[in-house]
Amino acid sequence: MSTHGSRNAVQLYNRVNVQSGVDSASPPRVIQILLEGAIARLAAAKGHMQRRETAEKGRHLSATISIIEGMRANLNMEAGGEIANNLNALYEYMTTRLMEANLRNDPLIIDEVDALVREIKVGWDGVTRGAAESGSVGVPAG
Repeated sequence: MSTHGSRNAVQLYNRVNVQSGVDSASPPRVIQILLEGAIARLAAAKGHMQRRETAEKGRHLSATISIIEGMRANLNMEAGGEIANNLNALYEYMTTRLMEANLRNDPLIIDEVDALVREIKVGWDGVTRGAAESGSVGVPAG
């Protein structure tokens, strides 16, 4: 198998593995998976930015923006109250900052958004841990 063929096989495996993980995951775990994906894509975008690989940088930043916007679109603004409103504003801010990072080729902005995503993930890790300990499954998405 060629290097290109091997890379395609690995990418296919990763897509299938992620899809099967998402299919069997609880809503909080899906959020964790999305946040993990955002963190990985931010790291990749930063690397591509440093190597001046413009197309790949843009692809990874766009993927991260899509993840964030997907989470934003699934916020339950009525049930979520102030927390949902705060997350909505934070997601909007992160999206704007990532667009700026892309335009300015500024890795420090990527670091800023990465820190925010990681902070959100810590919160969701706590929600998931708490739900597992209490046996609760009803956690709002977003």
